[in-house]
Amino acid sequence: MSAPVPRSPLARLLRYARPHRAAVRKSAIWSVLNKIFDLAPPALIGMAVDVVVEREDSLLARLGFPDIVTQLWILTVLTFVIWGLESLFEYWLKVGWRNLAQSLQHDLRIDAYARVQDMQLAFFEDKSSGGLMSILNDDVNQLERFLDSGANELLQVVTTVLVIGAAFFWLAPEVAWMAMLPMPFILWGSVLFQKRLAPRYAQVREEVGLLNADLAGNLGGMATIKSFTAEDRERERVRARSDAYRVANESAIRLSSAFSPLIRMVILVGFTATLGFGGWMAATDRLAVGAYSVMVFLTQRLLWPLTSLGATFDLYQRAMASTTRILDLLDVRPAILGGERALARDEVRGSLRFEDLSFHYSSGSDVLSHVDLEVPAGHTVAIIGPTGSGKSTVVKLCLRLYDPTGGAVTLDGCDLRQLVLGDLRRAIGLVSQDVFLFHGSVRENIAYGRPDASEAEVAQAAAIAEADEFVRALPQGYDTLVGERGQKLSGGQRQRISIARAVLKDPPILVLDEATSAVDNETEAAIQRSLERLSVGRTTLMIAHRLSTIRNADRIYVLESGSVCEQGTHEELVAAGGLYAGLWRVQTGERAATGSAG
Repeated sequence: MSAPVPRSPLARLLRYARPHRAAVRKSAIWSVLNKIFDLAPPALIGMAVDVVVEREDSLLARLGFPDIVTQLWILTVLTFVIWGLESLFEYWLKVGWRNLAQSLQHDLRIDAYARVQDMQLAFFEDKSSGGLMSILNDDVNQLERFLDSGANELLQVVTTVLVIGAAFFWLAPEVAWMAMLPMPFILWGSVLFQKRLAPRYAQVREEVGLLNADLAGNLGGMATIKSFTAEDRERERVRARSDAYRVANESAIRLSSAFSPLIRMVILVGFTATLGFGGWMAATDRLAVGAYSVMVFLTQRLLWPLTSLGATFDLYQRAMASTTRILDLLDVRPAILGGERALARDEVRGSLRFEDLSFHYSSGSDVLSHVDLEVPAGHTVAIIGPTGSGKSTVVKLCLRLYDPTGGAVTLDGCDLRQLVLGDLRRAIGLVSQDVFLFHGSVRENIAYGRPDASEAEVAQAAAIAEADEFVRALPQGYDTLVGERGQKLSGGQRQRISIARAVLKDPPILVLDEATSAVDNETEAAIQRSLERLSVGRTTLMIAHRLSTIRNADRIYVLESGSVCEQGTHEELVAAGGLYAGLWRVQTGERAATGSAG
């Protein structure tokens, strides 16, 4: 029987951080030792007072050092040793905790990113990129800030209470209970504050995620905002979202700010009791003056760490709210997992079949319903149909970006769900209407599928895609940066780089999803020539809106409302006089465009 999964954020974090246990233990030891030596100076002061007042009757004299000069030399040497060790342990603890924070931050960010990258496309329909960025960046950094300093401070507070408590009970048990009396109230108050702060900081993290989502969306859509003169409206929307974040923080701040003053008042009771009652005992010779000095100084040393406990708890609660969001993301499991059957690239024939295929998204009716399609190996098959007929969904099912809700897609007779996911996608080259170029050089974008490709291979792929000429005319040629999403290039240039990327990948199966729909006629002709060269000798599935690009396909399937309504060659479909023939007449201008184009 497996152990229950902890739900406390701290327990979950410790479970995740198991590989770092040695670093945690080492850093914790340095923190404790640093605090122990940090608390030693008050004891040294008390011993010095004891030497001056008691002289030959001091503690050091009773330990075998009756000479006052010798006692002072011993105190001097002890002071140097203790301060030196305290400084050394402080260096080690800072290096230890900060390196641990960096390592854990790195692991969490990479694991969280890998989990996001493994998720199916449906996951991103419900998540904004800004919200995910908030988790991968802001939340991870919030945890790092706590590990940098907060973990050490909590350990040192605990060490302070234990060491000073032990010293008090050893020096004067009659007074010690007065000094320790506030401790249960402080612990109870800390737990109470944690419980009340936790939901407030969870709300803070939620609001900052929504704010980041709005900012990311607006930055990406700046051209649209400007073209619709929506600047004022969007500024107001961001202002409202930012104000919600501010209000959520105010609620947490009001509560967290009350912690330190209340703790200070509780500690005051113990401090005044020690000062008054301990002073009376020293004045009546019931307590040594040196011991009384130590107690007064130690009470002071106890006061300040506890009054700063509020800030530490504040940092802790912020970190735990962030930890919950990060680990919740890590707990999500991908709905689409690869099979176990390997697919060697050189063994792929490329025969695709869609057998009684049905599909619907998480909300809504069927996009595809009982579709039967066949793409024989080495053939070119086209799918056309009105907008919303399910054409692009076929592409997503081929790449297993989604899984069918009914029926199956097979490759060379094997259900795609049985294949290793990476092997399947390496066998398919996608040229999409929505070209995504990364912010890098032209060369890096062409070689994205084969980073080890030589310069000659990159240039050859660009030449086949009719991109080499315009690339060489760019300011830095193949080293020219394309900008975010390729914004420095025209649509046709981006499309040709996308084709060059597919050429270099050299996949056995080529999928063209509306690859020429968003370019002018001249660019379309160039792209079409590239695609014809690229499709030679490989299985090609074309999704098209412009029928002129697919008239030479071996077979054409016509989709309407998610079902196959016609199939055949171009000539057969035109002769049949159905939906395809109507679309063809509209696009060739044989009758008014108000016909059956849909």
